[in-house]
Amino acid sequence: MAVFTNVSAEAMSALLTRYDVGTLLSAKGIAEGVQNSNFLVDTTGGRFILTLYEERVDADDLPFFLRLLDHLADRGLPVPRAIRDRTGAQLQQVAGRPACLIEFLSGVSVTHPTVAQAHAAGEALGNLHVALRDFAPRRDNALGIAGWNALALRCGADLDCILPGLQDRITAERQFVDAHWPSTLPIATVHADLFPDNVLMLGDAVTGIIDFYFACTDIRALDVAVTHASWCFDADGARFHPDRAAALLAGYEARFGLSAAERAALPILARGACLRFALTRAWDWLNTPADALVTRKDPAAFVRRMDAYRDRPAKALFPV
Repeated sequence: MAVFTNVSAEAMSALLTRYDVGTLLSAKGIAEGVQNSNFLVDTTGGRFILTLYEERVDADDLPFFLRLLDHLADRGLPVPRAIRDRTGAQLQQVAGRPACLIEFLSGVSVTHPTVAQAHAAGEALGNLHVALRDFAPRRDNALGIAGWNALALRCGADLDCILPGLQDRITAERQFVDAHWPSTLPIATVHADLFPDNVLMLGDAVTGIIDFYFACTDIRALDVAVTHASWCFDADGARFHPDRAAALLAGYEARFGLSAAERAALPILARGACLRFALTRAWDWLNTPADALVTRKDPAAFVRRMDAYRDRPAKALFPV
C-alpha cells in the first residue's frame, strides 16, 4: 500500500454517498507498499480501505481481482471483499483513477514472525490453494521470467547505482534461472506476494490475507517459494531462520501439500522469486516520485536472499 494520488475530503465524501456506509469521519493515507494508493477511511458506519489503482495495475485486470476476492470470501477465507454500492457496482472512479471501497479486516502484520506464526502462514497458504482449486479465470503473470528480464534491461547500468556490481550479478542469475526454470509443474491461481505485510494476525492466528493485485496464473509451488523467501529471512535478508522454514512448510503440508517434484523445484523457484522482487524493488528505488507518500524497499534485501538460495544446500533451506 502507498499513496501516489491524493483524494480531497470533498471527493471522498461524495464517493461515500454512493454506499450505505455512513458519512465520512476521517481518512488517512497509508504509506506502506509500492503499488496502489490506499486510505484508511472511518465513517459513521464503520472502517474501510479505499484503494485507487495506479498505473502499474491494468484496469482490465480488475474484474479478475474482484472475482477472486469474492470467490475466496464465499469459501470462508479471511479476505476483504470490495463493497458494492447501491447499484451493485464494485468499481468506481476517484481522482481520475479506478477505485474500490474495501472491507477492513482486523489484525496486524508482523515484522519478526515467530515459528508459530510462520506455521499459521503456511496453513493459510494451503487453505488458499484449496479454495482456488475450482477458480476458473486466468491471468498471465506479468512479472514472470519475461517480465523480470524486461525489467532488468530497463534498469540497465543504473542497477550499479544501487549496489556496485549488481547488474552483473542480476545478469548471471537471470541466465541460470532461465536455463533451469521448471516447465511441468502444476499451474494454478497464486497470490504471488504473500509477504508478512500481506497477512494480518492476532497472536498466532491469521485474521486476514490482503493485497491480491499480483495474483495470477502460474506454477502453484511458486507461491510457496515466494512465501518462504519473505517469511524465513530477516527483513534485510541477512539471516535465514530454519525453524521458521520448517514450520511454514509443515503448515502448508498440513493443508495442501507438495509433490516430490514441487519440493525439488523449490530452490530454483525461490531464486526466481528473489530476482522478481530484487528487480521490482530496484525499479521502484530508481523511479519512485520524490513527492509520493511511499516507503521504498531496499533491493539488496532480496539480492542477499538470492545469494543464500544459490549458495546453501537445499536441505538446509527447505527442511523436511
